[in-house]
Amino acid sequence: MIVAFSVAPLGTGESVTPAVARAVKVVRESGLPNETSAMFTTVEGEWDEVMDVVRRAVEAAGEGASRVTLTLKADIREGVTDALHGKVEAVEREIGNLQ
Repeated sequence: MIVAFSVAPLGTGESVTPAVARAVKVVRESGLPNETSAMFTTVEGEWDEVMDVVRRAVEAAGEGASRVTLTLKADIREGVTDALHGKVEAVEREIGNLQ
């Protein structure tokens, strides 16, 4: 599965950068394939391991906050590996076909 998620604490001030950094650190230390963009962190693996990483990332982001928001989107597809890159490559090939 691939999960794209965004997590942010509420009530801790305008900048969420420190909280997001704590969450991303958890994801990177998990050893699972992952990427971080301006709006989401994407992680790929088996259901239990991915959801455990998301849970721990939410906990890390929420340190010192009484409330946390989580936005999550999942693509669950058996038998597919390296979809994190494969999906992007497929779109790039299609763009090339449009020219």
